[in-house]
Amino acid sequence: MCIRAPRKGENYELSVDLNSEYRDKRKDAIKRVIASYDRRQRCCDFSLDLPTVLNTSLDVSGLFPDVLKNMQTDDLEQKKLVYLYLMNYAKTQPELVILAVNTFVKDSEDPNPLVRALAIRTMGCLRAEKIIDYLCDPLQRALRDDNPYVRKTAALCVAKLYDLKPELVIENGFLDQLRDMISDSNPMVVANTVAALTDIHISATSNQPSDSTSDPAIFVITSAILNKLLIALNECSEWGRVAVLNALARYDAQDDKESEHICERVVPQFQHVNGSVVLAAMKVIMIHIRNVRRDDLVKQLIRKMAPPLVTLLSSPPEVQWVALRNINLLLQKRSDLLSNEMRVFFCKYNDPLYVKIEKLDIMVRLASDSNVDALLSELKEYSSEVDVDFVRKSIKAIGQTAISIESAAERCVNVLLELINTRVSYVVQEAVVVMKDIFRKYPSTYEGVIPTLCANLEELDEPEAKTSLIWIIGEYADKIDNADELLGIFVDSFIEESYQVQLQTLTAVVKLFLKKPDSSQGVVQRVLNTATKDCDSPDVRDRAYIYWRLLSTDPGAAKAVVLAHRPPISIPRTTVSPALLEELLGEISSLASVYHKPAQTFVGHGRVGADSVHKGSEISDAQKALQTVVAGQQAENLLDFGDDSAQDGQPSGLAATQILPSTPAAANFLSGTSANPLDDLVSIFGGMETMGMGAGSPSAALSPTMTSMSSPFEGFGGPAPPSQPAQNAQPQEDLLGLF
Repeated sequence: MCIRAPRKGENYELSVDLNSEYRDKRKDAIKRVIASYDRRQRCCDFSLDLPTVLNTSLDVSGLFPDVLKNMQTDDLEQKKLVYLYLMNYAKTQPELVILAVNTFVKDSEDPNPLVRALAIRTMGCLRAEKIIDYLCDPLQRALRDDNPYVRKTAALCVAKLYDLKPELVIENGFLDQLRDMISDSNPMVVANTVAALTDIHISATSNQPSDSTSDPAIFVITSAILNKLLIALNECSEWGRVAVLNALARYDAQDDKESEHICERVVPQFQHVNGSVVLAAMKVIMIHIRNVRRDDLVKQLIRKMAPPLVTLLSSPPEVQWVALRNINLLLQKRSDLLSNEMRVFFCKYNDPLYVKIEKLDIMVRLASDSNVDALLSELKEYSSEVDVDFVRKSIKAIGQTAISIESAAERCVNVLLELINTRVSYVVQEAVVVMKDIFRKYPSTYEGVIPTLCANLEELDEPEAKTSLIWIIGEYADKIDNADELLGIFVDSFIEESYQVQLQTLTAVVKLFLKKPDSSQGVVQRVLNTATKDCDSPDVRDRAYIYWRLLSTDPGAAKAVVLAHRPPISIPRTTVSPALLEELLGEISSLASVYHKPAQTFVGHGRVGADSVHKGSEISDAQKALQTVVAGQQAENLLDFGDDSAQDGQPSGLAATQILPSTPAAANFLSGTSANPLDDLVSIFGGMETMGMGAGSPSAALSPTMTSMSSPFEGFGGPAPPSQPAQNAQPQEDLLGLF
């Protein structure tokens, strides 16, 4: 592809127009410069290739001196355009930015408050080291300006300056001025001041996590500040209210009366049209309601929280999803919050899948005896949709309803039977999986549906559905006349089945043998022989050997292990731990409450990027890796049921890593500078046998263990199991010397 060269003289023409004696030409040239920058930025944002960027845009960074000459003008629009250009290109021309200082200082004293605020805002956004020192005096004047627009702009500029040079902010007393501005008569100034102090507080605590009040950057909210925030709350703009509400959420109430007062003053914010304000108010209520001791007030507050949450569901899908994620979190703490609002969560035909799935989860949480019939009718309708994922989620929701509401379990089972009779493959398979969970919750209760499930055996082609039906057959083998024939189908195709189906088949056949030993001896011998001789999965082979040993030595012990009583399953009321739930409730209306994860798991601390959060644990992770490998070499054979003790004098755990050879490979691996970690691990552990660590390896323990299993089925007349192949490979031929 041929790259078209830029038109000759394009920058020159712009330069001529920028220096024209006519005001209109200069202004038009500045607009063209800004437009060219916008085109270039859009190309970069869409990750276009370099030739496309060069063909569709023009690099106007070389026009910096010409644009700079147009700063001194009375035309406010032109001044804004020049300032916009400076903010975008100051980093490319840091030595020329100093030329604009005099104009900035002059504009900060302009009679027009818009010009003064514009100058302060632009100086704060330049982020150039050479201009920071010149910002202090204009900023001091702006913080004391008579116009509230200038003051609120200057408040945010202090936070930007602190991000660049914290010591300069502290030395010039800007923090003290900000604290004084909380008492400002203008609510917008108060809101911006709170936002600036909060940003500075977060930056200071992320650099030094201690909450010591000795640090002047720490924003401590006192009772006096609390009253000022509550007064300014109703007069702020929507984003100002969010800043004030976030500050109120950080306040530690002195007693229950103060918590009640805060809740009563914040409740009117539920009626705000902005969803962010509503969720921020929810956060304040959920935090301070913990200290409210009056039950009548708690019920009143909970009742008032329901309507605004319902209103959020009439928003666009993206806002709906954010609201649903936060509602899910609120319901885990207060299950009675929306107990009468089940129908508002019914899915609409045009809802995106991610919204439908969240609604399903919330509907299951809201399910009760009073609304379960309407819920089951709705879920049954969803199960006939065309979206396969949504249908599966809907059927799973029916099972969750059956498990959580015992009185509705029979109705849920009847709905599932109706769905199975549709003979739709993915519907039948998901229904079988759900029935398995119902059997685990209510054992020996709905055995009448087992013939229907077994009749649909040929419909199953997914591993999870097969595993579920095999578990049901094994669990109720004594009540299914042809259980051996049904399991024989899976035994015949044992090698072709997936890993989890093989494990479940193995366990189900052993259950069948323990319940019907006379009629199932042949199938159990067949599956054990296949699992130990022909199966590639080490987990399946190990389980087969363990079952074989149990059955041959002590069938009573085998019954106690395989047929042990299992407690009924239940659905946890919360998806996160109680401590994490309390933390997330304090992060409502943020990404943490949407992801249901703490912020530190996906956001870096302060100026540190997300990748640096894990950097400190790299060395310990490498040490753990070495420890794991050493422990694997020292581990005894799992199939050795003898009482032989481990060799005395061998180091174990973390201490075992200390005897590793002091080679450059080990040093590189531990320091994280290894170019090929796998090769370094091989070189580290290749010489283990010479250091006395080979005696405890699994390969040394396999032979005597397997020879002791010469006749495991002697107790009930079965053939002897095959011995496991001996591991004769040398350590040098085996990766890491583990096998």
